[in-house]
Amino acid sequence: MAGSQQQASAGAPQPPAALTIDALGRKCPIPIIMLAEQINSVPLNATVAVLADDPAAFTDVPAWCRLKSHHHVGTYELPQGGWAIHVRRNY
Repeated sequence: MAGSQQQASAGAPQPPAALTIDALGRKCPIPIIMLAEQINSVPLNATVAVLADDPAAFTDVPAWCRLKSHHHVGTYELPQGGWAIHVRRNY
Protein backbone atom coordinates (compact mmCIF):
# COMPACT_ATOMS: atom_id res chain seq x y z
CA MET A 1 0.00 0.00 0.00
CA ALA A 2 1.95 2.88 -1.31
CA GLY A 3 2.01 6.30 0.29
CA SER A 4 -1.26 7.44 1.77
CA GLN A 5 -3.35 5.24 -0.53
CA GLN A 6 -5.23 2.51 1.30
CA GLN A 7 -6.80 -0.42 -0.43
CA ALA A 8 -9.17 -3.03 0.89
CA SER A 9 -8.63 -6.61 -0.17
CA ALA A 10 -11.94 -7.85 -1.52
CA GLY A 11 -12.49 -11.54 -1.06
CA ALA A 12 -8.99 -12.13 0.28
CA PRO A 13 -8.87 -14.49 3.24
CA GLN A 14 -8.26 -12.67 6.49
CA PRO A 15 -5.26 -13.80 8.51
CA PRO A 16 -6.08 -15.05 12.01
CA ALA A 17 -6.33 -12.42 14.73
CA ALA A 18 -5.54 -12.86 18.42
CA LEU A 19 -8.25 -10.29 19.26
CA THR A 20 -11.22 -8.90 17.35
CA ILE A 21 -12.60 -5.49 18.31
CA ASP A 22 -16.14 -4.94 17.06
CA ALA A 23 -16.47 -1.22 16.38
CA LEU A 24 -19.17 -1.60 13.71
CA GLY A 25 -21.64 1.26 13.92
CA ARG A 26 -19.20 3.40 15.92
CA LYS A 27 -17.89 6.68 14.55
CA CYS A 28 -14.23 7.64 14.67
CA PRO A 29 -12.37 8.14 16.90
CA ILE A 30 -14.12 5.37 18.88
CA PRO A 31 -12.55 2.48 16.87
CA ILE A 32 -9.09 3.95 17.48
CA ILE A 33 -9.79 4.49 21.17
CA MET A 34 -10.95 0.88 21.48
CA LEU A 35 -7.80 -0.32 19.68
CA ALA A 36 -5.51 1.83 21.84
CA GLU A 37 -7.14 0.54 25.03
CA GLN A 38 -6.90 -3.13 24.03
CA ILE A 39 -3.77 -3.59 21.89
CA ASN A 40 -1.58 -4.30 24.93
CA SER A 41 -3.82 -7.24 25.88
CA VAL A 42 -2.36 -9.34 23.03
CA PRO A 43 1.21 -10.71 22.89
CA LEU A 44 3.94 -8.92 20.95
CA ASN A 45 3.65 -9.54 17.20
CA ALA A 46 0.04 -10.70 17.59
CA THR A 47 -2.65 -9.27 15.32
CA VAL A 48 -5.73 -7.31 16.36
CA ALA A 49 -8.65 -7.06 13.93
CA VAL A 50 -10.70 -3.89 14.20
CA LEU A 51 -14.12 -4.27 12.59
CA ALA A 52 -15.32 -0.84 11.48
CA ASP A 53 -17.72 0.65 8.98
CA ASP A 54 -17.02 4.36 9.47
CA PRO A 55 -15.14 5.55 6.36
CA ALA A 56 -12.82 7.61 8.58
CA ALA A 57 -11.57 4.40 10.25
CA PHE A 58 -10.40 3.12 6.86
CA THR A 59 -7.67 5.78 6.80
CA ASP A 60 -7.42 6.72 10.49
CA VAL A 61 -6.49 3.28 11.86
CA PRO A 62 -3.52 2.86 9.45
CA ALA A 63 -2.48 6.45 10.28
CA TRP A 64 -2.65 5.62 14.00
CA CYS A 65 -0.42 2.60 13.32
CA ARG A 66 2.21 4.82 11.71
CA LEU A 67 1.97 7.33 14.55
CA LYS A 68 2.26 4.65 17.26
CA SER A 69 4.80 2.43 15.44
CA HIS A 70 2.50 -0.58 15.12
CA HIS A 71 2.13 -2.42 11.80
CA HIS A 72 -0.97 -2.12 9.60
CA VAL A 73 -1.13 -5.66 8.25
CA GLY A 74 -4.02 -5.08 5.86
CA THR A 75 -7.60 -4.01 5.41
CA TYR A 76 -10.18 -6.60 4.36
CA GLU A 77 -13.70 -5.90 3.13
CA LEU A 78 -16.47 -7.45 5.21
CA PRO A 79 -19.40 -9.10 3.39
CA GLN A 80 -21.91 -7.07 5.42
CA GLY A 81 -20.08 -3.79 4.70
CA GLY A 82 -17.16 -2.15 6.41
CA TRP A 83 -13.72 -3.57 6.96
CA ALA A 84 -11.59 -5.74 9.18
CA ILE A 85 -8.47 -3.63 9.73
CA HIS A 86 -5.61 -5.80 10.97
CA VAL A 87 -2.92 -4.32 13.20
CA ARG A 88 0.17 -6.13 14.52
CA ARG A 89 1.42 -5.11 17.93
CA ASN A 90 5.09 -4.11 17.69
CA TYR A 91 5.87 -3.24 21.33
